[in-house]
Amino acid sequence: MLSDVMEDYLKAIYQIQATSGPPVSTSAIAEYLGKTPPTVTSMLGKLEERGLVNREKYKGVELTEEGETVALEVLRHHRLLEAYLAEHLDYSWSEVHDEADALEHHISEEFERRVAEALGNPTVDPHGDPIPSADLTPLEYDDTETLSDHPVGDHVIVTRVSDRDEEELEYLADAGVTPGTKLEVVDVAPFGMVTVRTEDDGEQSLPESVAASIRVKPVDEDADGANDEASGENGEAST
Repeated sequence: MLSDVMEDYLKAIYQIQATSGPPVSTSAIAEYLGKTPPTVTSMLGKLEERGLVNREKYKGVELTEEGETVALEVLRHHRLLEAYLAEHLDYSWSEVHDEADALEHHISEEFERRVAEALGNPTVDPHGDPIPSADLTPLEYDDTETLSDHPVGDHVIVTRVSDRDEEELEYLADAGVTPGTKLEVVDVAPFGMVTVRTEDDGEQSLPESVAASIRVKPVDEDADGANDEASGENGEAST
């Protein structure tokens, strides 16, 4: 049986791999988990002994198939719990991460199944992160970009935001920047502020570090136009 700490490491490696690709360096894991490099090195040795990671000297680690399966199961627990806390227990999206972290290692598969069923088997959590399926199929590669990658004039839609900083999440909620929000980049200041315009809340200035934690994809203007046209046609037909 794996310890909670081991599962935390596997989850962290999986999430770093998802954005940066393997191998994952010791320093990246240490920064992500707030651990010292020697502590991380020691734990990686234990995970390697159990066949959960492969290590390449001076380069880093990569999850084995077994390690990936464990990471996906922990992620599924975590993200389902976040969704349940937000939808059924009235937690704000800035509060659910720490609660889910505490609970994710200790729920049964039956509890997981019932939570998923109560939620209608969602595919994303409150922050837009994908929820692994019940069969723990590896998640698809993330081909989105960060908001900070986009120049003035770009129109994008928010797909997900990092759930790791409570203050950032509260800031984004107040600014009306949540998954599904359409944004226009109206200014990128040389001193690190990105100003966007939302449809409902007007212009909002975001620190570059916050913009870098927001994943977005370009708005498909042709599809939007087609949807608007279709809506108009449906509206005319119904009057």
